[in-house]
Amino acid sequence: MDQPVLVYAFTALAISIPCFYLALILLSPPPIITRPSEKTYRSRKSLKAPLGLPSLADAASIDLSVVIPAYNETTRLPSMLETTLSHLNSSPIHRTRTYELLIVDDGSKDDTSALALKLAQQHLESDIRVVTLEKNLGKGGAVRHGMLHARGKRLLMVDADGASRFEDLELLWKAMNDLGPNNEPVVVIGSRAHLVKTEAVVKRSLIRNVLMYGLHTILRIVGVGHIRDTQCGFKLFSRRAAQQIFPAQHLATWIFDVELLLLAKQLGIPVAEVPVEWHEVAGSKLNVVKDSLQMLRDLLVLRANQLTGRWKVSP
Repeated sequence: MDQPVLVYAFTALAISIPCFYLALILLSPPPIITRPSEKTYRSRKSLKAPLGLPSLADAASIDLSVVIPAYNETTRLPSMLETTLSHLNSSPIHRTRTYELLIVDDGSKDDTSALALKLAQQHLESDIRVVTLEKNLGKGGAVRHGMLHARGKRLLMVDADGASRFEDLELLWKAMNDLGPNNEPVVVIGSRAHLVKTEAVVKRSLIRNVLMYGLHTILRIVGVGHIRDTQCGFKLFSRRAAQQIFPAQHLATWIFDVELLLLAKQLGIPVAEVPVEWHEVAGSKLNVVKDSLQMLRDLLVLRANQLTGRWKVSP
């Protein structure tokens, strides 16, 4: 190779590397900031005087925390809570398992927080806590916030639309018992992969199908192709797993599930995938063009930050 060509090659490389790194910094999301008011919650016992939230770093004080991210969910939240509480308060579960519901209002523009508190007053036997974020972070940010302030030995994230059958929690619970009988770090996720050829998926909206097939192709590239369904909003974490994963989470947008699973992989935390029932519920917040492009960008930013060592995680 001629000397001028080598000079040009090295010059281009010397320029491109700093440019790439600068672009990565600019495209990466800023640290998630928690405001003073967001470190408090309200419940039926403290409607006007917010109380301080506990920390995930503390020892567990109940069996289960159910974290529900909610953004403009006044229409879908009531029925979802009804089915959730119906199961949690059923016998014999009610006699053997203590629980809390942590509803994280992700800066809603409607009366989601007020409605959640109203529902809490209607269910005197249940511990329902409502946290209101001052600004919309994104679903991942709301889930992260709830997890960082949950009290359970096990922590379940579940969507506010009620698309997953809540009774399937018992399938995840059993799988966690089998995989981590001594409260080891374990993640068990609900999966809709078995529904791909069924009417539930074939007849669902074009938006969800386009996202599903396109996303799975990209996931194989970034390192979680072994998970058949990363995006199901029904995931159970042991407390020790949550304590390692959620403080290291950076993404607050739709693709945060992938980051959680990548973190689990890097930390050596086993992940079990369990088939669950699911049905589409009207009112999805997804925008097929905008959110697909955002997911792709965030996936690239995520992997670039991990590969360059900007986002580090240690067991």
